[in-house]
Amino acid sequence: MRSFIEKMRKAGLVTDVKEAVSPDMEAPKMAAKTDKLLFFHNLGGHKAVMNLTANRASLALALGIDERAMVKTLADAQFNGKVVEDGTLTMPKPDLTKLPIMHHFPKDAGKYLTSAIVFSRWEGVENGSIHRMQVLDDHRVVARLVEGRHTHVMVKKAIAKGEKLPVAITIGTHPAVTFASCTRVPTGKELPYAAELMGGTLKVKKCSNGVLVPDAEIVLEGFITAELTDEGPFVDITGTYDPIRRQHIIEITGMHTKPDFIYHGILPGGDEHKMLMGAPYEPKIYKAVAGVTEVKDVLLTKGGCGYLHAVIQIRKSTQGDGKNAIMAAFAAHTSLKHVVVVDEDIDPANPHEVEYAIATRVSGDRDIMIIQGVRGSSLDPCQLEDGTNVKVGVDATMVLGREDEFRRATW
Repeated sequence: MRSFIEKMRKAGLVTDVKEAVSPDMEAPKMAAKTDKLLFFHNLGGHKAVMNLTANRASLALALGIDERAMVKTLADAQFNGKVVEDGTLTMPKPDLTKLPIMHHFPKDAGKYLTSAIVFSRWEGVENGSIHRMQVLDDHRVVARLVEGRHTHVMVKKAIAKGEKLPVAITIGTHPAVTFASCTRVPTGKELPYAAELMGGTLKVKKCSNGVLVPDAEIVLEGFITAELTDEGPFVDITGTYDPIRRQHIIEITGMHTKPDFIYHGILPGGDEHKMLMGAPYEPKIYKAVAGVTEVKDVLLTKGGCGYLHAVIQIRKSTQGDGKNAIMAAFAAHTSLKHVVVVDEDIDPANPHEVEYAIATRVSGDRDIMIIQGVRGSSLDPCQLEDGTNVKVGVDATMVLGREDEFRRATW
């Protein structure tokens, strides 16, 4: 992570905060006002960063990919990087009170780890994914484990055998590793994907419980247990409070920190959260749409929480391509709620141009698809009691054969 921060600094994308800042809502408020990387020199007595990859330029820099070609390049990923073991980590007794863990919003249940990657290992399979974790005391947290996702499945398998799931939690990891851990990849391929993104090879160290971890400022070793407790309320991607749920407790048995460590916090519902929620799905949507028409770009918009709204740019060859693209996108990312398909002359990243396409190229009775009773996002406040939602697709492309009537005048 430190090498990436220096790259950002050289690019003039870092704001240094020299004055003392409190982890109790003060730092989160500052992060909410900018998408620049904030480097806190004294956050509760420690160094810390927020907004590490809070915009597309910083994410592209982290991945070493041209921003304009990022989605297409990621869509071609092979998940075949080389993971090399490079020693073991010593784990002194844990004490979470020594970390500047933040309290983000007034009604949050307490302090939360938000950037932490949970690496787990079961039956020879490694997994890496981000889970929010509410701090219970100096050596226990409760993690939100989404039902059906890989970590949750592994926990259930371990509990069924009367065991705990071994995990290692990293904080302050290179953003390429974080991005890989946020991406739906083939089973056990998070670390190989991270290695691919970082040039082909990734060194990892083994914890005493057998879990492999990449370089990080802080590593917490422990086990996910069968014990449940209340987790939440907590602000999630929509900026609204997620409800209280019964979730699994993680017992922390060891804590390794670098000397003068740099803590990393992600603002819930903030720009970095949106980037890490949405950008990993863009290549998946790109590949799905490429199966039905010629796709040029995909963007999950900031206004759509980086997760619920997609704009897809295509080159039409038949009049039905726009609607086919909509259906492919919904199938690829089931949490999508609204999709707008545009032509090549419309910039998906420019909301004014997208609105222009809707204003001048959409006939409501012909170009709007409404799909009822389908699975949506559990984070959407509009979700119905049975877990279903309504999806809307908008074909904002020009009518084939009548392009001259729709094209904008140029000089």
